[in-house]
Amino acid sequence: MKKALILSVMVIFSLVAVGSVFAKPAKCPQPRKTKAAPGSIAKKDKTKKANAKNGKKIFMKTAKPMACKMCHGPKGDGGGKLGAALKPAPRNFTCAATMKKVSAGQMFHIIKNGSKGTGMVAHGKTLKDKEIWDVVKYIRTTFMK
Repeated sequence: MKKALILSVMVIFSLVAVGSVFAKPAKCPQPRKTKAAPGSIAKKDKTKKANAKNGKKIFMKTAKPMACKMCHGPKGDGGGKLGAALKPAPRNFTCAATMKKVSAGQMFHIIKNGSKGTGMVAHGKTLKDKEIWDVVKYIRTTFMK
């Protein structure tokens, strides 16, 4: 019984590891019907005072319930380990055709409140507004070039 349990755990771990190697970027452009942020929020942009280095730390490691990279991928292309299982696929931040239409305020709103009909959960209870702006700055300066 013990050997079977250990073997099962090893097989599952191997499948996850192999699956993550084949995680592919989300398509570009990405059609979405995401609800627009309220006008006052959509027009906000507090990224000038935000800290991209802290945003990277949150994106890569510390965001709860899980790090952003788990779905969006370490390259921000939507190719994260867990992203492959989501419908629709996570946002591909490297897709200029899609992201040119997304304001900093819209990104802030989605990170804070989540996005209904997608796998994007709300982080407003676990991240402070300043931390969310840090993540927005990191995404916009790193992946949206």
